[in-house]
Amino acid sequence: MVTKKKKLTKIQQLSPVKLIVLSYALAILISTFLLKGSIFLKPDQSLSLFDSLFTAISAISVTGLSVIPIDQVFNTAGYFVLSLLIQLGGIGIMTLGTAVYIILRKKIGIRERQLISIDHNQSTLSGLVRLMLKILQTIVIIEFIGMLILFICYLNYFSTWQEALFQSYFASISATTNAGIDITGVSFIPFANDYFVQTVHIILMILGAIGFPILIELQEWLFSKRKKEKSFYFSTFMKLNTLTYFLLVVFGAILIFLLEWRQFFQNQSWYEGLFSSLFYSITTRSGGLTTLNIQSFSTPTLMVLSILMFIGASPSSAGGGIRTTTFTIILLAIYNYAKGRQSIKIFKREISQEDVIRSFIVVITAILLVLISLFILSITEPFSNLELFFEVFSAFGTTGLSLGITPELSPIGRIIIMILMFVGRIGIFSFLFLIRGKPTKDLYHYPKARMMIG
Repeated sequence: MVTKKKKLTKIQQLSPVKLIVLSYALAILISTFLLKGSIFLKPDQSLSLFDSLFTAISAISVTGLSVIPIDQVFNTAGYFVLSLLIQLGGIGIMTLGTAVYIILRKKIGIRERQLISIDHNQSTLSGLVRLMLKILQTIVIIEFIGMLILFICYLNYFSTWQEALFQSYFASISATTNAGIDITGVSFIPFANDYFVQTVHIILMILGAIGFPILIELQEWLFSKRKKEKSFYFSTFMKLNTLTYFLLVVFGAILIFLLEWRQFFQNQSWYEGLFSSLFYSITTRSGGLTTLNIQSFSTPTLMVLSILMFIGASPSSAGGGIRTTTFTIILLAIYNYAKGRQSIKIFKREISQEDVIRSFIVVITAILLVLISLFILSITEPFSNLELFFEVFSAFGTTGLSLGITPELSPIGRIIIMILMFVGRIGIFSFLFLIRGKPTKDLYHYPKARMMIG
């Protein structure tokens, strides 16, 4: 009893960041053993512990990379478990945990609120419980509407209405959480010519990747319009994040279209090529769905897709990467420094110096992490640099697109990809806080020394 109490005390003394990471690690561990259960596998199928671990991490990190053929290994019960795992990973452990706390009528204290703020990258503890419930409610409504629309469409593709219903259920959750996991075995290729189905998935992927606070703010704006209130103003984060997200989508689509217009899209009409370009620009935000064989894309296009995956989705969303606002703040900082300005001003607001420093830390750490991963994989794997480059960026951005090398990776290669997927899900700052010591104040300072830079 004393030993158990000591262990419990040690766990309670952990920082909120470490508790969040521990929660995700525990969820992955439980999922690993759960997915191995024969009740979730098709007859005569088995799953090794290592493959089960990879699948669990891929699901909870909502990445979608797989070392096994999902459609051939799991049965309907297994698909259902996978849908719960990607829901858990996409919405976040603390969002679902908050709902459970409220159902059980348990008090949500300061400690729990700190965990929520870390899980959803919030800077304040006020209004977090209400935010979590709104996020859960919003995502469930979006997924339900998406499922109903896709169900009607899928009746034309599947032999029974039961199969169409389950496929639409799984597809709606996978698209909204940006998981990129499919149970058709051929991703989105059967719907390559169905632009309505693709449009539904595009909308679901955008809603999942643009950020939960953005969706809540849009709801509040619509509510204020209904009540004819004139005092509502969009936050600077809302403006900057939304502008960045859609500029990246448009810029990415145009770039992909121009690079492939006389190559991969040469046998398509201009609007078919443009729509495919738009789809891939959006799916690289973190969606991971594919309508075409991306191995046929040219090297410059694959490089563009990799960069878009590295940038990833918005903060506090179902996506990974360095995040859209981080990317924009970096560009604004460079531009303003080149102009001789000492601060970043946008939308009549000034970006705090701390956020600028944090952005540079995130980007530099992410680049180092990616470079180290590429260095190790170049030694252990027999694939081209481009294939490894694409795989690493896909894992870090929790996107799930691949050039087909995932199942062929060595054990070391798979471990590297699993680490990248996990870090991509918890975020760079959570990763850094794992190795961070207790903050200390300097008791004294030395005279400042200037260095030659650049």
